[in-house]
Amino acid sequence: MRADVQQVADGTCLVHGSNTNWVILTEGDAITLIDTGYPGDRPRLLASLAEVGGAPEAVRAVLITHAHTDHLGNAEYLRDTYGTPIFLHEAEVPHARREFLHQVDVGTVLRNGWRPGVLPWAIHAIRSGGTAHVPVTSPEAFPSPGPLDLPGRPVPVHTPGHTDGHCAYHLPDAGAVIAGDSLVSGHPTSRIKGPQLLPDMFHRERARAVASLAVLEDLKGEVLLPGHGPLHRGSVREAALQARERAL
Repeated sequence: MRADVQQVADGTCLVHGSNTNWVILTEGDAITLIDTGYPGDRPRLLASLAEVGGAPEAVRAVLITHAHTDHLGNAEYLRDTYGTPIFLHEAEVPHARREFLHQVDVGTVLRNGWRPGVLPWAIHAIRSGGTAHVPVTSPEAFPSPGPLDLPGRPVPVHTPGHTDGHCAYHLPDAGAVIAGDSLVSGHPTSRIKGPQLLPDMFHRERARAVASLAVLEDLKGEVLLPGHGPLHRGSVREAALQARERAL
């Protein structure tokens, strides 16, 4: 299965999965993988690594923006098969272990089924493994603050609200921000195009998600790599401001 890989900058690629994006950072033969798609995205995930000239064995670490199944779906596969370490914010570690699950439930989806796009999205999510139990056996908190000693030197930035431990990743050298679900540019359940928050039903605490946009406003960058939707070129600050205006 061919992957939809978009080169953003040298050593930085955004990959569009079936409904969720992930990011590949390369440095020589080594790779940092940020997010892993749905369980059903595994063929696309492996194909995307091959397309950038890599392989699962070359992944130095997997960084997770947050532990929803459409971002965590193949993390345990990589850890179990290749010994790849999985890193998240400390508040998200128990979520990745599935000590609890803070994710939109079936009842909430059904109550919102009248909204445009919700039922087709839900059917796709189920078919892609969105309700699968995908705990990571031994997720780890980031080893130190600041840039991580990994390809791309990503800097974790805590942006809670979508989940308690949600993190974006700043790439100062590339002038880019990997926003996960703290700031997206589209979603099958949204009629809006461009920078925005996900619809309310997806957030654990919407007010904190709105507040976290201020954190993104302070990051210098001209490229936004969202967890959902197309690549957004332009000031990350302006994108976050636009999303805040739409949310209020």
